[in-house]
Amino acid sequence: MKQYLQLDPWSIIEEGFDPQNHEISESIFSIGNGYMGQRANFEEKYSGSSLQGSYMAGVYYPDKTRVGWWKNGYPEYFAKVLNCTNWIGIDVLIDGVALDLAVCTVKDFVRELNMKEGTLSRSFIAELPDGKEVQIAAIRFTSIARKEIGAIRYAVTPLNFSGSISLTPYLDGDVSNKDSNYDEKFWLEVSKEVTAADATLTIKTKKLDFHVTSVMAYTVLKNGTPVTVTPETIDKEKYVAHSFKLDVQEKEQIVLYKYVANVTSRDHNNDQLLGVARNVLQSAMEVGFQVLLEEHTTAWAEKWSESDIVIEGDVAAQQAIRFNIFQLNQTYNGEDDRLNIGPKGFTGEKYGGSTYWDTEAYCLPFYLSTADESIARNLLVYRYKHLEKAKENAKKLGFSKGALYPMVTMNGEECHNEWEITFEEIHRNGAITYAIYNYVNYTGDTSYLGQYGLEVLAEISRFWEERVNYVPAKDQYMMLGVTGPNEYENNVNNNWYTNKMAVWTMTYTLEVLDNLHKTEPAVYNELIEKLQLKEDETSKWRDIIAKMYYPYDEERQVFLQQDGFLDKDLTPVKELDPSNLPLNQQWSWDRILRSVYIKQADVLQGIFTLRDQFDLDTVKRNFDFYEPLTVHESSLSPCVHSILACELGYKEKAYEMYLRTSRLDLDNYNNDTEDGCHTTSMAGTWMSVVHGFGGLRVRNGVLHLNPFNPGHWKSFSFKVMFRHALLKVTVGEHDVTVTNETEVPAHVNVYGKDYTVNGLSHIQVDL
Repeated sequence: MKQYLQLDPWSIIEEGFDPQNHEISESIFSIGNGYMGQRANFEEKYSGSSLQGSYMAGVYYPDKTRVGWWKNGYPEYFAKVLNCTNWIGIDVLIDGVALDLAVCTVKDFVRELNMKEGTLSRSFIAELPDGKEVQIAAIRFTSIARKEIGAIRYAVTPLNFSGSISLTPYLDGDVSNKDSNYDEKFWLEVSKEVTAADATLTIKTKKLDFHVTSVMAYTVLKNGTPVTVTPETIDKEKYVAHSFKLDVQEKEQIVLYKYVANVTSRDHNNDQLLGVARNVLQSAMEVGFQVLLEEHTTAWAEKWSESDIVIEGDVAAQQAIRFNIFQLNQTYNGEDDRLNIGPKGFTGEKYGGSTYWDTEAYCLPFYLSTADESIARNLLVYRYKHLEKAKENAKKLGFSKGALYPMVTMNGEECHNEWEITFEEIHRNGAITYAIYNYVNYTGDTSYLGQYGLEVLAEISRFWEERVNYVPAKDQYMMLGVTGPNEYENNVNNNWYTNKMAVWTMTYTLEVLDNLHKTEPAVYNELIEKLQLKEDETSKWRDIIAKMYYPYDEERQVFLQQDGFLDKDLTPVKELDPSNLPLNQQWSWDRILRSVYIKQADVLQGIFTLRDQFDLDTVKRNFDFYEPLTVHESSLSPCVHSILACELGYKEKAYEMYLRTSRLDLDNYNNDTEDGCHTTSMAGTWMSVVHGFGGLRVRNGVLHLNPFNPGHWKSFSFKVMFRHALLKVTVGEHDVTVTNETEVPAHVNVYGKDYTVNGLSHIQVDL
């Protein structure tokens, strides 16, 4: 854990420049708008350690799989979210000497991510090797009002000299990915042009033919007055720039406003890209930086009005939850159903930036409650559109029918090349099906089931039917050779969570079939014909449901994570020497696999997901057994434990786990934030507050709330959209207030009692 950032309710602030923290800060201070994103790289040259990252949503590269021993069923490639054209670059020369913080003395350095307004700013004084001092003040944003536009204000002031300042704004497409399997660069130049008015660069991927066009223009002010410059035009391979020099007196300020439009072939034909980019840029230039900024901050204000969480009396907790919400809102806006939520968002390239089961298990609840239901629906439609690919994935592994959704994907194909994940971590299918239930249960939109949902449910049920094996001697079904959510166990038999989710899927599929048959017989008949679903299949599902085996310890009365789990040494984590942690950086993989230690919630993941199936005593026994064995070395782990701890009344554990999940990146708990933030787990942080401390559940079309104050806060409040009503829930020291901010009446249950909150009114309930 590393704490170097200042506490502030609305901003992330770094005071003082330490190169050792720079790549961590590049991740934390990233900005994006759902269409493109940018790590907090410096505009000017920096020769120190840095991970360059400019990303365009949906643009990726199929990097050929690299493994030592190829196994049948391996994917051909690993999808890499590409580092695209560096559009922020501005080289600065002071009397011919490059401004480079790696070789300067840096004073008064402040970097600030203003989460309320969605801007990244930076100011500092740099003393160059020759003693000259310059003051820099920069601010930039990727507009959420005009998705293709990025804008920068970059100010330079000489403090103790008069001389010349040269500025070179540029576009650089000669970029690479740190995680390239073969140290390959993925981009080819298509075209470029440098005129007196602008500079353009179009590059394309070597495979898949994604085109990205960037157009740059700028204005220059000296002491607040516009000046006309005559730049030198520069073009090299995959690089275009303007360079100009201005003579300045001591304390005179030069301001460069740089505007860039980035457009891709995902949205436009290749022959239209340049024209579209120029039009978008021209429109932005006409209104100018200040108006663009005002549009942007207004759009952010609208987002915060629907999704903010306010915590009184705990600045660390307040800052953390807003950081998590900010990153989620700038990563995915739901406008494009071809897109999904990568585990690093726009903050880094690790994990390929592709879609994981995290979306369904963790992110969907956030978007269900903080946006129009169409946004969450698009996340489900994304998976429906990949159903045929999921069926192909199952066939590649030797199955005759059914669908196996990929662990990692960009287009529906599996692209993860670790065998224990690709072949064995099949529990991801359960997350896909539960997301359908979760959406319908929350929104009441049963039409989704007939339109899209049943097809996915049936094909996944078919997969489970073939994946289990029947043991005649025991008259039971089992699931062999799997990896559960706890990835510190591989190739185990009868992972409880996987078995449970398989049976739950088949049960829910049968329920949906029965309901459609009763309520929409025409749709039911059409789908039965389309799916060619036979009675012998559904009969087999019922048999599996009745006879599935679940490992269980009668003495402790807990569900066992898998067969043989109790054969391990059950020494709890707290008795380990701290030098052993984190295990994944200190122990060999062999030692980890033989140990009892749990990377993330596994059995507890199942109890959390299917919470209404278990009484509180069952939850307590399993939590008390498994949490002490859990090292929480997955970013997805603390939130589940925080939520369950809330239900159990374990206030200190709930708060401890909340801080860990919410400040995971801000405090670099897992010593890996330099690779990018843990974006999908940030939705788990939101769940910790709303589902944990807020006790939110939906049962039979009614929003249930069972909130409590963890004791560290004076009060907290959150907002949720529920069936077209926007509700604000405020939990104080003595009472709970539910305010309906719309005219749509809402039915809620607080502490077991039903209420109707009429439009533009509120109810108040004692704690």
